[in-house]
Amino acid sequence: MKELRLLRESAPGIGELTEVVPGILWLRLPLPYALDHVNIYLIEDGAGWAAIDTGINSPDTRAIWESIVASGLGGRRLTRVIVTHFHPDHAGLAGWLTERFGVQLFMSPMEYFVSLSRQLDQNPQRIAAFQQFYVRGGLPEHQATQIVKIGQGYAKATTPLPPAYRRLAHSDRLRLGGRDFDIITGGGHAFDQVMLYSASDRLFFSADQILAVISPNITVWPVEPEADSLGAYLCSLATLKKTLLEEALVLPGHNSPFYGAGARIEQLEQHHQNRCTEIAESCRTVPKTIAELTSAVFHRPLDGHQMGFAFGEVVAHVNYLVNRGILEYELDRVRATTVKPS
Repeated sequence: MKELRLLRESAPGIGELTEVVPGILWLRLPLPYALDHVNIYLIEDGAGWAAIDTGINSPDTRAIWESIVASGLGGRRLTRVIVTHFHPDHAGLAGWLTERFGVQLFMSPMEYFVSLSRQLDQNPQRIAAFQQFYVRGGLPEHQATQIVKIGQGYAKATTPLPPAYRRLAHSDRLRLGGRDFDIITGGGHAFDQVMLYSASDRLFFSADQILAVISPNITVWPVEPEADSLGAYLCSLATLKKTLLEEALVLPGHNSPFYGAGARIEQLEQHHQNRCTEIAESCRTVPKTIAELTSAVFHRPLDGHQMGFAFGEVVAHVNYLVNRGILEYELDRVRATTVKPS
């Protein structure tokens, strides 16, 4: 019987190193958001420790890293930095860590270049075009401007990436210490997020693709407005369901590590099916803008940061339903189709 079981009910304190299994350390770093932490993992790697993800660029986070490397790793060094995806809570200190401790960055090409683009691209024409993505969806101009301005904070939340990196691609194998990990990549939450799986050791580093307590944000960004992010995510979940052993320990980017990957995947699939049904039903009687659908789905006030993610998530579900013939666009509104999808 599939069931989800947390490794531990209470999380360790921010900045505390905790051994999960021999050779795997868990570290929680602070975030200045409603989701107030990100999980970092250190894997024993020969003469030192390989880090998975980095935390956001902040004085507090850098100070924790300095302390951990100086006194928390038993005198052993960092050997490499593996970044799962471009979001600042995962990639924020990639440049600083690799330079400060003289190690290489490992990342998928798509995530590396998306991060690089976000750091460097402040073109006014592109910024204006991104604002129009939200305005066309029914948000007022001032709110669209706020969302895009928050997104422009990416450069402050990250440190400049190193000019060279080591490529991680789907189906690669990476040896860390005495363990071999298969590289699995998937879209939806990010563009080509990296996950690491060792079937022999029953370990799966899921990044943000599978979380135990919350549903990862599945979003569409203004740079790719017609993306089928939800379709990519559900395809990734289907692959993981076939690949992962049910007894594998899942080490996610947020909340507690857990057992029961299959059970959690089925919960996530059901969550998105329910949301698709809710959005389709909402468009059945009268066409809706994306902003109106966002208000219908998220029944609470949203600040600019939350609205950006919520709006993108609704677009992801709408695009998924449009691609499958259930909804269609009528100018800047969405309505149910009159043709029964095949």
